[in-house]
Amino acid sequence: MLSGCATTPESPARPPAGEIAQFAFVGRIAVRHGDVRHNAKVDWHHETGRDAVLLTTPFGQGVAELTRDATGARLVLADQRRFAAGDWSTLSQQVFGFPLPLGTSARWLLGDIAETEGWRVTIVEHESAAADALPTVIELERDDIFVRLKIDEWLEVR
Repeated sequence: MLSGCATTPESPARPPAGEIAQFAFVGRIAVRHGDVRHNAKVDWHHETGRDAVLLTTPFGQGVAELTRDATGARLVLADQRRFAAGDWSTLSQQVFGFPLPLGTSARWLLGDIAETEGWRVTIVEHESAAADALPTVIELERDDIFVRLKIDEWLEVR
């Protein structure tokens, strides 16, 4: 009888997306480049001037670690191969043969898709209908490359 009176606690108010300087989330990513497909879990931490992204297999084994800060962008693969460049776009061009829109990721991850480095970014779902709701499914597309990011949980938003 008491369950009918139970309410879900409201989440704390967030700043508008344009004012968010720090966030973290966990989720999953699927990438298709032509006939090649990759899937991974994502653990992403962003703060002003720094990003750290850990990609793991669905079973939790580390695949890659990407970092970006004032000194540049770095990628360390599971086999310990290391790559470095001045920024994420240059690094992804060097490693994958095409630039990923990571330079503006802090904005499009929060739903601001105005600037996406030549990629078509679509926010497919939000966590709720609330005005400050963050994206939970984001799709990116360019040429024969398709990326789908599913954010399972926003861990920190400030």
